[in-house]
Amino acid sequence: MDVLQRQTFVPELVLQLNISFACRSLNVRQSNNLERLQIHNRTICSAARQKTRQPTDAKSLSSHKPVVWRFLSLEVPAERDLGKDDCSVSHVLLDAIAHLLACPVELLPSSAFTIVRKSFDARRVVNKIKKGPRFVYTVDLHVDKLREASLNSDDVSQRLKSKPGKLELVSDKTCVADVTTLVSSCMTNSTMKTTKNTENKISSLHAPLNSYKHPNVTVIGSGPAGLFTALVLAESGAKVTLVERGHPVEIRGHDIGQLMVRRRLQPDSNFCYGEGGAGTWSDGKLTTRIGRNSETVKSALATLVKFGAPSSILISGKPHIGTDKLIHILRKIRSHLQSLGVNMRFGLKMIDFLVRENRIVGTKVQHVEDLTCEDIFADAVILAAGHSARDIYHKLLQHGVHLSPKDFAVGFRVEHPQELVNEIQYNEWASEVQRGSGKIPVADYKVTTSISESSNDNSLHPRQSSCYSFCMCPGGQIVLTSTDPAELCINGMSFSRRSSKWANSALVMPVSHSDLEPFLAEHGPLAGVAFQKFLERKASLMGGGDLVVPVQTVPDFLENHLSRVLPSSSYRLGVKEAALHELFPDHMTRMFKQALLDFNKQIPGFIDRRALLHAVETRTSSPVRIDRDTETFECISMQGLYPIGEGAGYAGGIVSAAVDGLNAGLALAEQFGLCKVILKENYVMDKLIYY
Repeated sequence: MDVLQRQTFVPELVLQLNISFACRSLNVRQSNNLERLQIHNRTICSAARQKTRQPTDAKSLSSHKPVVWRFLSLEVPAERDLGKDDCSVSHVLLDAIAHLLACPVELLPSSAFTIVRKSFDARRVVNKIKKGPRFVYTVDLHVDKLREASLNSDDVSQRLKSKPGKLELVSDKTCVADVTTLVSSCMTNSTMKTTKNTENKISSLHAPLNSYKHPNVTVIGSGPAGLFTALVLAESGAKVTLVERGHPVEIRGHDIGQLMVRRRLQPDSNFCYGEGGAGTWSDGKLTTRIGRNSETVKSALATLVKFGAPSSILISGKPHIGTDKLIHILRKIRSHLQSLGVNMRFGLKMIDFLVRENRIVGTKVQHVEDLTCEDIFADAVILAAGHSARDIYHKLLQHGVHLSPKDFAVGFRVEHPQELVNEIQYNEWASEVQRGSGKIPVADYKVTTSISESSNDNSLHPRQSSCYSFCMCPGGQIVLTSTDPAELCINGMSFSRRSSKWANSALVMPVSHSDLEPFLAEHGPLAGVAFQKFLERKASLMGGGDLVVPVQTVPDFLENHLSRVLPSSSYRLGVKEAALHELFPDHMTRMFKQALLDFNKQIPGFIDRRALLHAVETRTSSPVRIDRDTETFECISMQGLYPIGEGAGYAGGIVSAAVDGLNAGLALAEQFGLCKVILKENYVMDKLIYY
């Protein structure tokens, strides 16, 4: 369903996305009157749901308010479903709904239903009940549309009763605005007339600390966080300059091609640096742990759809775009930003901050081609660099910016033949995958385990840790993510069809404080970065240099043997047998071995001669966090600097980075006075209006 065709929801969503920002400013100036309006951004969605949730009795059906009933966990056997690529309200889906309601399927018009979520479940036993492969749906029934489309709507309505876990009454929020539509609508609404008294009340209650008609903002980095921040601010009227050390996707693709064919690693244009950030050539998975149902996540996904992503990402239980499609989406986003006046400056590396009286007033940048430098002054600097831009951390420390160590994980990337994973997960249904073009999705997996090991220091407390799969890429390939030829690190990716003959996933373990102790004295808060570099240099030596990756089969890793016979690998720059059991500290190696044995219990066949460990996976997330104010997003130790996204330690993937950028853009727009509050007579905040 085309989310752009439905706009009636925009004012309500504007309130949901922005109420916390408005309430913060109002609360500072009118705390006695508005204290009850202060809402933390992370609780917006749940608070809104509680406020608007409909009663579950029959009276709700006679109300004039839109009524929506949500069907949960509707199961359609795989043999009956139209397949993973179909998102229509099919007859077999209506059959499942009719069965739950105990009514004839003829009473259910497909136009009254909307698919909210569709996923595939291949588990053979659920709650001790044997089941076959099936698609699982979440579907909304719009009672108003039911009445319009069916003469027998009353018969159906009488059967609508809450059933925990199966059927519930929800608020009518089936559509979400993309960022550009949301802000554009706000700009249209800003033409609302206000009386002079109202204007006086507004100015007294919401007078920004810094009022700029068109503030100059520099955004460092063109990953999801930087792009979404630039998008919000540009749509709001700010003058935005976006600085990216890498190249646009067209040139970046050529640079990556040169790397894969001729081993030419461009230091500023590679798998990590360039338009779109590291996620562009890293699969395009849109799964997130920050909540698929939050309004900001939905808005971020809807924005991607607006710029060319398939609408199925709004429905899929495991949304995925693919590198091949991400490239075209990024080109459309760039074109739109340029149409808004954003100055997109590629091949420009930020090398220093311009600081006056403990406030950043701009940045010093260097052209990567001719090494000439220039200064770019700004009212605010958004630091949206990725976690591979380690040089920026050192520069921040030089200026006294406070950095905090942050949890991160390191490990291997393990690769299996995709057909093996299909057979393990699907059994006789494996043939239906058809290299990504079949009826059911390419098989993936998720494994995790807790590990306990006695310490070597005779402590009574055993060492506790965990190991888990991360960034699993079915039908994908392993790629190089090094930014220095002397350091070797890898990642996984796949294209939209996921049609390669390999499946790969990171198997990682959290880094403990004791692991970092050898690096703390010299490197301080950057001890995590030093530990990453240590592992990457060691892996490079194990591979013999020249970007060759050291590998070892899973059985040989468990037995501490070199692998004399290697299975095929998707890594195109070459692999070499190595003693990966000597890569990590001994206690980590022992824990990895225990984890692999546990994974084989969870997925019988995981330990296989064709399962190949590749080293090393170190950049799962940033090992440091740039401390910032939770309300304004401004750095607590340097005014004028706004650290966001993965490199700042506040995101872990495309979606969470985009959401962080979206929220930061809204917060900064408020601080610059790019928005005003429209108040009702009783001073209850109605909505935020951009102008």
